[in-house]
Amino acid sequence: MSDLSYLRGYSEGLLEQIQALIDKDKLGQFILNKYPHAHDLKSDKALYDLAVGLKKAYLKSSGPLSKVLYDNKISLKQQALGLHSFVSRVQGKKLKAKNEIRIASVLKKVPLEFMRVILVHELAHLKEKEHNKAFYKLCKHMEPGYFQLEFDLRVYLTYHEMKGSLYL
Repeated sequence: MSDLSYLRGYSEGLLEQIQALIDKDKLGQFILNKYPHAHDLKSDKALYDLAVGLKKAYLKSSGPLSKVLYDNKISLKQQALGLHSFVSRVQGKKLKAKNEIRIASVLKKVPLEFMRVILVHELAHLKEKEHNKAFYKLCKHMEPGYFQLEFDLRVYLTYHEMKGSLYL
């Protein structure tokens, strides 16, 4: 049995289907059939622009984003795809707040749908800090196919862990 740690919590039936694809060496082709191309967001600026566009469309009243960037230090082994941080500091007599999103650099080579679901997840933390019902409702509002895309991303990460990137 393969390591399906990215898929923990999903039904036994789904896990068996993924394991069958792995056993037949067809998981990569399964993913490529659904998501044939990687995104072209190679720079931090392009990533920032996508995140700001999503934020403007769905989270107009939340605080501004100061940074959105790829981070080489984020490890998929820790199962962190992205990190949202909120930093407050006093400058003179003013309280300055910064929202930053950092995305694991290995995700430079994934389909745009996967990058969107990661950004939606991190942006939702601007309003909802915890992974609760309101958080996932907001994610689904911003990306109607959120749950399917999150599952597909986890399937891809399972493949990536075994064989590396599918996308060049």
